[in-house]
Amino acid sequence: MNPLPLLRPPASAALRPLSVALALCLLAGTAVAQSNSGGGIYSCTDSKGRRLTSDRPIPECLDREQRELGKTGIVKRVVPPSYTAEERARLDAQRKAEELQRARVAEEKRRDKALLVRYPNQAMHDKERAEALQQIDEVVGAVNKRQEALARQRKDIDVELEFYQGDVNKAPSWLKRKLEDNEQQVQIQKRFLADQAQEKQRINGRFDEELAKLKQLWAYGIKP
Repeated sequence: MNPLPLLRPPASAALRPLSVALALCLLAGTAVAQSNSGGGIYSCTDSKGRRLTSDRPIPECLDREQRELGKTGIVKRVVPPSYTAEERARLDAQRKAEELQRARVAEEKRRDKALLVRYPNQAMHDKERAEALQQIDEVVGAVNKRQEALARQRKDIDVELEFYQGDVNKAPSWLKRKLEDNEQQVQIQKRFLADQAQEKQRINGRFDEELAKLKQLWAYGIKP
């Protein structure tokens, strides 16, 4: 009698335990990889104002805060800047310089706007220049009249000095004081005229500078 043949399981049945084990290992590896990656998104605005995002810390934003967002977009944490004390001092100085520059630009825009409101056209600017110079001319005219009065007074003093042979030392004290006061007033009026001449130059210089700026603004069609 022939012995009964040995029954062997099908090849697919023999490999089934190995396939299941391999699948479990792959799933475990994937889970570990996902756990290590964190799945976070880093976001920041760099020094040029660009909005940047990445799945890892962004090199362009190492000098500023970065926000790590979860998959739902909620901020998980804020990553602080990473730099040395020397770098921090340099960045602070740069930040202050940028703030000053922004302040200067803002102030310049404010002045330009005020200038356009005050002088919408050159005719208005020319009119105000003429009025400012006229005020100086009126003051100068008053000083000139005062100088003429002092000159007449000096002639009267010289006539009185003739009685003392033109020698001031022989003149009485009241006449000496009158002469000294006249000479002092003459010097004061001369200095005042010189000051008015400088003020006139200053006014013309200011209006010339304003007009040059206004011509640029008018040419560009900038509105107040």
